[in-house]
Amino acid sequence: MYLSARDSIVLNFNPFIAFNPDPKSEYNDQLTRATNMTVSAIRFLRTLREGLLEPEVFHLNPAKSDTDTFKKLIRFVPSSLSWYGAYLVNAYPLDMSQYFRLFNSTRLPRPGRDELFTDDKARHLLVLRKGHFYVFDVLDENGNIVSASEIQAHLKYILSDNSPVPEFPLAYLATENRDVWAELRQKLVSDGNEENLKKVDSAVFCLCLDDFPIKDLVHLSHNMLHGDGTNRWFDKSFNLIIAKDGTAAVHFEHAWGDGVAVLRFFNEVFKDSTQAPAITPQSQPVRADSSAAVQKLSFKLNDALKAGISAAKEKFDATTKTLTIDLIRFQRGGKEFLKKEKLSPDSVAQLAFQMAFLRQYGQTVATYESCSTAAFKHGRTETIRPASIFTKRCSEAFVREPSKHSAKELQQMMAECSKYHGQLTKEAAMGQGFDRHLFALRYLAAAKGIALPELYLDPAYGQINHNILSTSTLVSPAQRTQHYAQ
Repeated sequence: MYLSARDSIVLNFNPFIAFNPDPKSEYNDQLTRATNMTVSAIRFLRTLREGLLEPEVFHLNPAKSDTDTFKKLIRFVPSSLSWYGAYLVNAYPLDMSQYFRLFNSTRLPRPGRDELFTDDKARHLLVLRKGHFYVFDVLDENGNIVSASEIQAHLKYILSDNSPVPEFPLAYLATENRDVWAELRQKLVSDGNEENLKKVDSAVFCLCLDDFPIKDLVHLSHNMLHGDGTNRWFDKSFNLIIAKDGTAAVHFEHAWGDGVAVLRFFNEVFKDSTQAPAITPQSQPVRADSSAAVQKLSFKLNDALKAGISAAKEKFDATTKTLTIDLIRFQRGGKEFLKKEKLSPDSVAQLAFQMAFLRQYGQTVATYESCSTAAFKHGRTETIRPASIFTKRCSEAFVREPSKHSAKELQQMMAECSKYHGQLTKEAAMGQGFDRHLFALRYLAAAKGIALPELYLDPAYGQINHNILSTSTLVSPAQRTQHYAQ
């Protein structure tokens, strides 16, 4: 689905998750945090490739399975039987096949359908600053991490480059319609840029160093979701973005994987970089010949490519201007309070969306919420349908006729919504949803030239698949905010 989509991946597909600031304020210096987060990201890569990363587990009964006792016990069970031991306590190890594409990967534009490229032998990091591309090795010939002080020295060297933003920033091309970008990329290759593009595509990941501080949460959201188009490589599996004031986020391309894989990486990087930082604010970079170690990539642009970049910029600017973002920080309660009241925090958030839409537009509408199906091999997502007869009844009671119901009756309605939402979530996570199944049957019918069954022509099917509200969430103590747009 993702690779066949021809729309720009910016706003339509790529999301971001923003990190909380480092609890030690002095560690939020841009160079310090960029060095520490880069080292922590490479530590994660090494742990993953050496087979030492603990598996992700979905706990249906965490009181039994998410305990130190069970974790110690399961270690002594042979690997061929450990899955059964987990199954007995309703714990399901999650598929981690997506992690392979987390590093050294890029989405390549192709006519009709893109492809995913991975080169796990590459050892270099891609750094973007003011629209310029730099690469240097972060792994040595034996796969070991280059010293943190050397990485610090190279990043300091890049930050000292006073070159202005290029007249024709290459990064705009990755914001284009995918077929347009595919054609322009072929022109780039034909014009002598193939080797540089390979370095971009194969880099471990992309580190984006922004030259300005973040003003507020709205500015943060716009910057991490799309920026000004010059200082991201949106095709990369992920961009680690760090602003002048140390504000940081992970912006990721969606075709290779979902939030579950990214969130694990996100959490581990935050924990490692804040609890076991590779350098301190007082650390001095090693004396290294960064001018030799760091390569600044120079791209040859003919008139057609320059025109393509200009057109992409114009389209990007016009599109991003249409995006409105506003935020509210609700601090009169939270998930811990809701859990004490035996209410699902996610169900209450979804109920709030329904109430808000009803209050604003006078109706409740079809709503999409993504749910991971990583409990299955190569599982991606299933749809949760948060809008139900329960949420409609509860929303109407709160919005249209609150005086007709007692507080106890309203609480009971919320409890019914929570119970039903929890049931839908479990069904979706365990492969009992219907959306992906029907989508697959429709896709197969189209691929085989078979006439669509009447179900797909029914107005009700069309209505339920015209989602007015599209929602998604990832929960993490390390995150400040997260966004995606459609």
